[in-house]
Order: sequence, then C-alpha cells, then structure tokens
Amino acid sequence: MLIEAPYKVGDTISIKLSSGEEVVARLEAESGDKITVYKPLMLVVQQQGMGLAPYMFTVKHDNKYTLNMQNIICVAKTEKSMASQYIEKTTGLAVN
Repeated sequence: MLIEAPYKVGDTISIKLSSGEEVVARLEAESGDKITVYKPLMLVVQQQGMGLAPYMFTVKHDNKYTLNMQNIICVAKTEKSMASQYIEKTTGLAVN
C-alpha cells in the first residue's frame, strides 16, 4: 500500500486560521511551531463565486511569510481547481 504525504514543500496548500480566514499559498517550509508560505492569498466570496484576494494589503506580495502553528486550525493540500486558480493569480499562467 502506497502512503502519500498530505502535502510537501512546493505544494499549493490551504490554511484555516483560528480567526476564521482561509489562506491559499505555496508551502516553503514547516517546522514544529511555524510554517513559512510564499504569496499567500485569502479566500473571498465574490458575486461570481469564490475568489482570491491579497492576504495582507500593506506588504509586498512576492515575499515569504511565517505563520505560528498556534494560530492555525488546519493545513491541507489545496483542491485542484482552486490550486489552478491560485497559480493563475500569482503567475499569470493558466493551468488546465
């Protein structure tokens, strides 16, 4: 039986914060009490459905950010269609 890790460095992941926000980002590193992500975007509801918006508006978007695990409820690999939307939003490349 093949056991696959739930996510790995380089994957697009979804993070549910204790504040209720959901963040989609690329995983850069994970240690016991911290997780480092690249280009985090926040899940938002729009008239057309779900969309992605900047996680923080007052900082440079192309940076890596470290989150404390104590503020995170759950981390999981992002579902394929949302991961494609994230890649398109952060790189401009459409993924099928």
